[in-house]
Amino acid sequence: MNKPFSSPSGPSSGPLRGVKIVEFAGMGPGPFAAMLLADMGADIIRIERPDAPDELISPIADRGRRRVRADLKNPDHLRRIFSLLEEADALIEGYRPGVMERAGLGPDEVLRRNPSLVYGRITGWGQTGPLAKVAGHDINYIAITGALSAIGPKAQPMPPLNLVGDFGGGALYLAMGILAALIDARVSGKGQVVDSAMCDGAVSLMTAIYEKTSLGEWTDAREANIFDGGAPFYRTFECADGGYVSIGALEPKFYGLLCESIGITEQLSEDERDDPKNWPKLHAQLAAVFKQKTRDEWTQQLEGTDACFAPVLSLSEAPFHPHLKARQSFLTRNGVMQPAPAPRFSRSVSSVREVDQVPVPISSLVTDASL
Repeated sequence: MNKPFSSPSGPSSGPLRGVKIVEFAGMGPGPFAAMLLADMGADIIRIERPDAPDELISPIADRGRRRVRADLKNPDHLRRIFSLLEEADALIEGYRPGVMERAGLGPDEVLRRNPSLVYGRITGWGQTGPLAKVAGHDINYIAITGALSAIGPKAQPMPPLNLVGDFGGGALYLAMGILAALIDARVSGKGQVVDSAMCDGAVSLMTAIYEKTSLGEWTDAREANIFDGGAPFYRTFECADGGYVSIGALEPKFYGLLCESIGITEQLSEDERDDPKNWPKLHAQLAAVFKQKTRDEWTQQLEGTDACFAPVLSLSEAPFHPHLKARQSFLTRNGVMQPAPAPRFSRSVSSVREVDQVPVPISSLVTDASL
């Protein structure tokens, strides 16, 4: 039989080596948070439904942890899950509020048996509030925060993929909250619930924009502000071949270098450049210049300078950019190109753990319930 929290490949090398986590299978931000923690060395057992397919539904986000099939309505399986949780440092679940409680695995019951466990919960609306039990998705969660309204062209808001809610405001805050609670548990000996709501995280991510709003430096209009495509020195431009380049020459010295590099000799003063009244004229001027060459020609001319330039690459192009290749920002695993672990550590190096990811029945694990 397999022993809980032991990997056939041996101990990990990441900074979370020795940390034991039970993940209840879900979608989106929960698995992504678990992936981050697994990459950093946590030993994670993922609890899946009895009818879970042998193949991974998300071969990248589900990497690095072992899979166990269990029926939460089966008393024997439930006892074995509790045995796992009694050994664990943390739990991750991403169901609607009340689901884990109805299964008999709510925080009160779990923490009663393991008072030092960190109980990580990820939802869109949070565990409390009038919308807590209402269905939704990333686009809805960020809609009420001001983030969605601020993103997109003038005509209408545009969802920024599902980065702001699901993964930025959700998974990253869940992982950060679990890590903070683990540190506290090691000092106090007491666990707690981490309530990570995507709407809360999205609000937090908007801190700098709300700060600018409070200072009168940001308006509700889209494409009218410094970071939303309004400023001509912080936006993308189309090139002769239909490709795009990005310009982020915020500081006057970098803007001056950009203009010099692309042949614009007459420049406005700093105050004139920063006046939104002059932005349409500057944008038209820069747009005309960048239309004269292809994206790759501009890349050859400007990349590596302090003009704050980068080509806009597609998803298929990005893994082959020389900088990302040099940093090994992507890796190939089982024939699948995927993002490498991040961030990086100088001593306890993160890695994608090579574990057997064929799901096994929970009865195959050696737990107190099976002895």
